[in-house]
Amino acid sequence: MSAHPSLSSVDAVTAALADHDYLADRGLATTIFLATSLNRPLLLEGEAGVGKTEVAKVLAAITGGELIRLQCYEGIDANQALYEWNYTAQLLHLRTAEATGTATAASADELEEELFSERFLVRRPLLRAIDHGGDIPPVLLIDEVDRADDEFEAFLLEALSEFSITIPELGTFTADVPPIVIITSNRTRDVHDALKRRALHHWVDHPDFEREVAIVRAKAPAVPERLARQTAMATGIVRELGMYKPPGVAETLDWANAMHLLGETELTEETVDATLGTLLKYREDQDKVRRESLKHLLAAVASA
Repeated sequence: MSAHPSLSSVDAVTAALADHDYLADRGLATTIFLATSLNRPLLLEGEAGVGKTEVAKVLAAITGGELIRLQCYEGIDANQALYEWNYTAQLLHLRTAEATGTATAASADELEEELFSERFLVRRPLLRAIDHGGDIPPVLLIDEVDRADDEFEAFLLEALSEFSITIPELGTFTADVPPIVIITSNRTRDVHDALKRRALHHWVDHPDFEREVAIVRAKAPAVPERLARQTAMATGIVRELGMYKPPGVAETLDWANAMHLLGETELTEETVDATLGTLLKYREDQDKVRRESLKHLLAAVASA
């Protein structure tokens, strides 16, 4: 059963996302519906800037669940994802016991139990998501899993298969209401097949022209329609030039807003040249667009 009435059908998911200005295609809405209905993790792959992370943020807004983010990076390990002990607080508690004379041999076992109680437990994202203690499931965002290594993926697979974690000093924590799990990957490396089998998968592509125009109009309503259309079309053309870092939807929005703030109602060669850094974040990409001729780009979008 879906986690929320707004996720009870594909059409309901599409409408709920749109209510929060996320304009999803049918494929993505269908996969979200299936993942939330089946309590399966959802693995979203695609280039940076296509809106993968935003899916988790919007789902949290729709359901009212807490957004819990686990940002992956090279070298991340289980402790940083699961839990740690607050050693500084434990040491302070121990010294206080010694200073007040309560750290006696007779109370040693009791003191040790205090040191390894939940009072000194630092809950990291996975434990927070599993032991959230509420009726509304949190949204656990495991962001950029491709930055972590194979060992961490194996750990994630084990944790997500049962939504259960054992802490030797405290016992086993099991999710009564499993979290909604969104895993993202920019595909800097292939995610292990075992994790893909555990999750439902969807490739998030850049939006087509009309959908990108609709996104700009929804997210930046002050931008004139002609400027929104020209900006979206120009971004689409630039993506086809083989950029080192193709611009995402966020860059399209930034570019459209920049043009609007400069008082433009349509793209001009001078303003495009001056604001190209808003769209493209690498000098090589900017130079490539300039070599391809800004006049050619403007001619292509003139009818938008």
